[in-house]
Amino acid sequence: MCGTTSISAERPEGNPSAIPDCVPSDPISQSAYALAHKHLPPAILNHCLRVWIYAQILNEHSERKILPNRLSLLFTACMIHDIGATPAFANLNANKLQRFEIEGADAAQIADPPILERELDEVWSAIALHNTPQIPERMKGMVRIVRVAVFADFGGDGDGRLKEGLKEEIESKFPRLGIEKVLGDAVVAQALESRMPEKKAPAASWPSDLLRAHREDPEWEGVNKAF
Repeated sequence: MCGTTSISAERPEGNPSAIPDCVPSDPISQSAYALAHKHLPPAILNHCLRVWIYAQILNEHSERKILPNRLSLLFTACMIHDIGATPAFANLNANKLQRFEIEGADAAQIADPPILERELDEVWSAIALHNTPQIPERMKGMVRIVRVAVFADFGGDGDGRLKEGLKEEIESKFPRLGIEKVLGDAVVAQALESRMPEKKAPAASWPSDLLRAHREDPEWEGVNKAF
């Protein structure tokens, strides 16, 4: 089970001892965690860590298991899959606006140390498709694992692989901190701040659903109704 070395609901800036002990020690994983820790609010950071824990369980039961020497790639996909929802990676001034999932996937291309090109496509696809229903579930390997792990943190059963009480145990270590509201509000705010919200939240996408729900009831203060 993933524990911590003094992590808490408050993000301890600049404190190396706060790195959870489930973060792999290889350079790619450490770099991905540092990037996530720097830019993600605590609710989303905790969500990504929970997704990583679920992903490891799913991988153990996968038909196309990710080998130990590639787990750093799975970890990277889990940790930065929502980083495109942050201001630093929104790219609101870009000539071509992209939904946050694609911005997050593109962030994997600037990893330091770099991810080898032959490995990058799968990481990119896993991040870009994590909010796309039905398609990634039919795929194998990292793309499917990340999608199912993300869904597990929002009510899915992880293909029935999550033992009773596991979610409660994980969430006691990495509290939810209102992740549904934090993430939903971040995606909507990003679209509204862009010069063309319909490009940042294109039709037939999850960001578009969130933006529509907000516009239909802009005074609503709870979790976005389309979450």
